[in-house]
Amino acid sequence: MTATVSFTIESPRGNRTVSVAYERRGAGEPLLLLHGIGHHRQAWDPVLDILAAEREVVAVDLPGFGESPALPDGIAYGLPTVVPALGALCAALELDRPHVAGNSLGGLLALEMGREKLVRSVTTLSPAGFWSEAERRYAFATLLAMRAGARLLPLPVIERMSRSSAGRAVLTSSIYARPGRRSPEAVVAETLALRAATGFDATLAAGRDVRFTDDITGIPVTVAWGTRDRLLLRRQGVRAKYTLPGARLVRLPGCGHVPMNDNPALVARVILDTSRAARAPWSGAVIAVPAPRHRKIHLIDQKHT
Repeated sequence: MTATVSFTIESPRGNRTVSVAYERRGAGEPLLLLHGIGHHRQAWDPVLDILAAEREVVAVDLPGFGESPALPDGIAYGLPTVVPALGALCAALELDRPHVAGNSLGGLLALEMGREKLVRSVTTLSPAGFWSEAERRYAFATLLAMRAGARLLPLPVIERMSRSSAGRAVLTSSIYARPGRRSPEAVVAETLALRAATGFDATLAAGRDVRFTDDITGIPVTVAWGTRDRLLLRRQGVRAKYTLPGARLVRLPGCGHVPMNDNPALVARVILDTSRAARAPWSGAVIAVPAPRHRKIHLIDQKHT
């Protein structure tokens, strides 16, 4: 079910109303899904049905992205504002400390929600905030180039390009390792979402000095990274493991920056495994997820994490 919820948050200019579009399906413990910068909630479509078989899944358009309007005037796009807004969103939707999974920007937000103890488990896919300065500049330049391209291309050209695997690669290979698997309709929709994202520039500006440096304790945390991530290079996952020694670091073979499209079954399994672990003792490890034809997860010697 697609709907919109409105709630109030405090600001220096008084209370302001924030509206967020979301899709809700399934039953079970709640699971909140957060997309990356310039994307929209449909980024999670490849895994929604799998997750909804065990969880009440809520995929949201972050403020200023997808169908959600921009934050009201006077409210910044920084973590000190957006994270409490997500907490208020959970309260408005009656989500009692949901599990959370996030990709890229959404991964950073998920970690912040975990640090604030707003959630019961965190799965983060190629999260922002573990970059070096050079890596951050590269990622931001790539994102700006993608947005410029989305703005320059007329809609008929985008639609024509999306009909071929080569065209979909041109439009989305920065974020997908297997862009040919994305449907033409989805590629058109997310290209238009990138072009129209009212929160893009302010979010990018707010991220220039962001680093995630705090550990998270008391809840399961998984950091997963695609081996073919071209936007946030996978070595950043090693930094994340040092910052979050109790987290599990998972390698996603053959996946790009937005792995939900590249291997839906694998990504869904990682998210569900993390959420199930909220009921059991949790120990950090580095995990090598094998090729899709295998089913077992193999743990690597923790001395090498």
